[in-house]
Amino acid sequence: MSATSAGAQRPPARGSARSVAGSTSAVAQPAPGDGEPRLLLLDGHSLAYRAFFALPVENFATTTGQPTNAVYGFTSMLINVLRDERPTHVAVAWDLPTPTFRHTQYAEYKAGRAETPEDFVGQISLIQQVCDSLAVLGVSAPGYEADDVIATLASQGAAVGMQVLIVTGDRDALQLVTDEVTVLMTRRGISDMTRFTPAEVEAKYGLTPVQYPDFAALRGDPSDNLPSVPGVGEKTATKWIQQFGSLAELVDRVDELGGKTGTSLRAHLASVIRNRALTELARNVPLDVTPVDLRLRPWDREAVHQLFDTLQFRTLRERLYTALATVEPEADEGFEVSTRILGPGEVSQWLTDHARGGQRVGLHVRGTWGRGTGVVTALALATPGGPGAWIDPAGLTGDDDKALAQWLADPGQPKAAHDVKGPMLALAARGLSLEGVTSDTALAAYLALPGQRTFDLADLVLRYLRRDLRTQGSDTGQLTIDGSDEADAAGADVVRARACLELADALDADLDRRGATALLHDVELPLVGVLAVMERAGIAADTDHLLELQKHYGAEVAAVSAQAHEIVGRPFNLSSPKQLQAILFDELGLPKTKKIKTGYTTDADALAWLATQADHPLLAVLLRHRDVARLRTVVDSLIPMIDDAGRIHTTFNQMIAATGRLSSTDPNLQNIPIRTAQGRQIRRAFVVGTG
Repeated sequence: MSATSAGAQRPPARGSARSVAGSTSAVAQPAPGDGEPRLLLLDGHSLAYRAFFALPVENFATTTGQPTNAVYGFTSMLINVLRDERPTHVAVAWDLPTPTFRHTQYAEYKAGRAETPEDFVGQISLIQQVCDSLAVLGVSAPGYEADDVIATLASQGAAVGMQVLIVTGDRDALQLVTDEVTVLMTRRGISDMTRFTPAEVEAKYGLTPVQYPDFAALRGDPSDNLPSVPGVGEKTATKWIQQFGSLAELVDRVDELGGKTGTSLRAHLASVIRNRALTELARNVPLDVTPVDLRLRPWDREAVHQLFDTLQFRTLRERLYTALATVEPEADEGFEVSTRILGPGEVSQWLTDHARGGQRVGLHVRGTWGRGTGVVTALALATPGGPGAWIDPAGLTGDDDKALAQWLADPGQPKAAHDVKGPMLALAARGLSLEGVTSDTALAAYLALPGQRTFDLADLVLRYLRRDLRTQGSDTGQLTIDGSDEADAAGADVVRARACLELADALDADLDRRGATALLHDVELPLVGVLAVMERAGIAADTDHLLELQKHYGAEVAAVSAQAHEIVGRPFNLSSPKQLQAILFDELGLPKTKKIKTGYTTDADALAWLATQADHPLLAVLLRHRDVARLRTVVDSLIPMIDDAGRIHTTFNQMIAATGRLSSTDPNLQNIPIRTAQGRQIRRAFVVGTG
């Protein structure tokens, strides 16, 4: 699946990469108190292509010769629909240039399509850049079409109480229409649309949305290379579905049809049934985002300016700012802050003058961290209503180091920071400890918003304070002191420190209203320090034991594979669902498991069920192969993580599960099985009591 995001104000988890993939996750509930959530889903390629043909390419090009008619038309449509529909959550679904499950089922799917116009090539990436700058997420999934992504998100959104709007030029989307899901179908060009509700679908086609795929299967679709039934047009297809109620019933009673059309249908029944399978949209596409993750966020004005300058969209830019002024979820202001870059010998006095006396101070640590260690490249401090300071640790004197160390380690000096465990690792690597943190704003937000997936500082500042991470009055989002890179970095860091400080006050009040203050101070904040110590210490691992296990499991996987090959009578890939389906269900004729898009499932649960239904030696061997292959994968992932001291430094995640359960990554220690004797062999690689 693909995700495109906009600007530095978007959560890091969304990034600006155009392709990420993952498995289906639970759909979180919309945040209470936000009003009625409205999810807008756009079919990217469908709308871009219509925009291309709606506007003459000769009238839309930059002075460098780049055609922009599709970009202009799509952007204009997007501005209008954001303005008119006022969605709270938005995404654009994109097709990928790779085969889908429909191509697997029907090799001729979409064959014979005309070659993409040369002037259209390259405009998709420009449209995606426009979406990025407007903070509209892009989503796609390998093996699926954009329609399937839309169907999945629409179904999930409706299930959690969202009103869903789908903008597309593809009539297959009409099967998704319900009381909660409305389709806006482009009619002429890309700006004129028909709003399809269940009543409108019936009024136009004489059929319900549920019946529409049956009708489409009979009608065929030349654009997808799905053949029609000779002599059967839309009127006849509609009449038959109305008469029999569904295609399934029509197929069962096809002998009742007389005349040439009945004969034609019987002769082409196989292709109609295939059309029906291909027309059905998938509603369980594995995605890394849920509808709740698609909340419309602040768009990046600077990115819009730069991109629209490149595209030479002068008039459209004015329309954008005028049209979206009332719906843009933008901050009221930035932060008014003054910054002093502390030179050698100035740290102790500044701390004495500004950061003592019990007032909480905002702290931002710049650097890198992970795997139990880190590097500090700068520290920024911000006082309530007072000045801020920026410290380059590389330029400190001995007295500076001592004063800073004492201030950081003073439990009586309150501090507010964001996601502080990583900075603790980096500070510890420099010999510094951090005490007195009375608010970790990421952790506090996790307690206040446990259903949220990410806790980006910019996002939280916008949500709680209605501010941007910029200085007040700055259009660039950065503070400039004297034009130097160091000054710009210092200003940006101090703004983040001030944001932490003010956000901490807002979150304190929110947690107090929720009755979660004690949970933060008595449980979660103390746990941060404990986890940081654990990550830094790491876990002693017996490398020799893991290497032996790696060799043992590798040999066992090979032996089990050879045993399976002997039973079947030929080599095959035991990890290939397609090959397993052919062997288990076609060759051996075993009972069918759960039907999936590519046939019948061969996952571990299905194999275990089959073993209870049929006494065939291959099933036990396949189950053994699954178990041993998983164990080998776990061992293979652990060995590279062992450092020179023989320790593994995992990262404990305190803010992932809404239930409060800890998890670990890099490596995932919870992935180590313990229910079997062989799984417990892996656990024995961790040496207890070795510090």
